[in-house]
Amino acid sequence: MMQPASDTATVPLEPQGRSFGWHTVLAKPEYYLAPAFLVLLLVVWEGSVHAFGVPDYILPPPTKIAVSLFAGIKSGLFLHHFLVTAFQALCGFALASVLGIGIGALVAQFWIVEKTVYPYLVALQTLPKIAIAPLIIIWAGYGIQSKVVIAALVSFFPVLVNTIVGLKTCDQGKLDLMRSLRATRWETFRMVKLPNALPFVFAGLNIALIFSILGSIVGEFVGSKSGLGNLILEANFQFNIAQVFAILVILGVFGVSLNLIIQAFQRRLVFWSRGADLHTV
Repeated sequence: MMQPASDTATVPLEPQGRSFGWHTVLAKPEYYLAPAFLVLLLVVWEGSVHAFGVPDYILPPPTKIAVSLFAGIKSGLFLHHFLVTAFQALCGFALASVLGIGIGALVAQFWIVEKTVYPYLVALQTLPKIAIAPLIIIWAGYGIQSKVVIAALVSFFPVLVNTIVGLKTCDQGKLDLMRSLRATRWETFRMVKLPNALPFVFAGLNIALIFSILGSIVGEFVGSKSGLGNLILEANFQFNIAQVFAILVILGVFGVSLNLIIQAFQRRLVFWSRGADLHTV
């Protein structure tokens, strides 16, 4: 008895390796679009500076910025000041995270705290930090402490607001279910409100992490003896614009690295909200 020919025997084999590679590249345009845009931008920048004869003290070409970046890294100058700025920013971020999550939880859980404290927190947020930075320098000195306080003030509010929003936007059906089960206030907070709030909290932490770098740099602009902000001021006074751009490149890479780290923590700890992009304050 003759057997029907297998379907797989009639299908011609395709060059799987080659087609898979191109399909992978085409399916993920972010892998090549962003680097290609950067290369195009640098080429246009370099060509325009040479074509129009722009002096280095106004806009240096990317090649001179790369030379300045390499020289600063090789000499250890950038590393020393970077460590100072990074330490201040991370300490300020840690302080803002603890205070923002703690006070946000109290405001969301107890209406008397919200009515008593929250208006003053909003008023504090409306104050321009660059205006009160000199006062903080006077109170805390020119050392690291004043920069940590400024970084914490700048990055505090996003964590606070997102914590409050996350705890208050809980599904009413889940709350009714916990109430029908006679759950305590702590059990409702731990099992329902906190898991609902964590994606919002991480969104706030993501913003606060970047703000903490800005706060540290602002503090160094106002008064400091070290740090990348202090180095930017010195380079400006010397019209060394290539070094200013080199420091900005370091700050950009630092910010992107911290953003990727906090996103990795979020994917690992808040796995139930994967794919839900939250864009809050």
